[in-house]
Amino acid sequence: MAGLKLIPNGRQGSWNMCDKCLNELRAGMTEHHGWVVQYVHHERRPFAYTIGLHNRGVPELLVTGLDGHVSNRVLKSIGHMIVDDGATVAPAMLIDYEDRFLMEVVAVAHPDVHLKYAARICGKDVRALQLVWADDKGRWPWEKGWNDERGVQPVLGVRSPWPPP
Repeated sequence: MAGLKLIPNGRQGSWNMCDKCLNELRAGMTEHHGWVVQYVHHERRPFAYTIGLHNRGVPELLVTGLDGHVSNRVLKSIGHMIVDDGATVAPAMLIDYEDRFLMEVVAVAHPDVHLKYAARICGKDVRALQLVWADDKGRWPWEKGWNDERGVQPVLGVRSPWPPP
């Protein structure tokens, strides 16, 4: 699928950031409107994030716990709404994605730790927002009883109050 890169997660979370990989991502950014989706395959904790939205003045987007194709579609769709349509996404917002997912936006606490390629390409000051999804019963990962057949969903930041102060 165009714009989807599968990079296996190495032993003990190590990353092999070779120049070839970085150059392929940069080429993909040029080819795909200045940003791409990076998928990190992990048997128990897969995640995906955008690379290049930071260069447009908005935070990168991240989603955890979904397969590559779903992650790619969600991030591309919401990324295009931000870039092409001028939509705003901020912490504590709720997003009803195609009547399929209810998502809450959470600011990622340490984007440079989790979005390694984005930090290498866009700089260490990269900001990111996680799109946290509710399970099929409308429960969030921080609520008792959250469970989903898709697997685990680490939340990489702290929820913000609504409305924002």
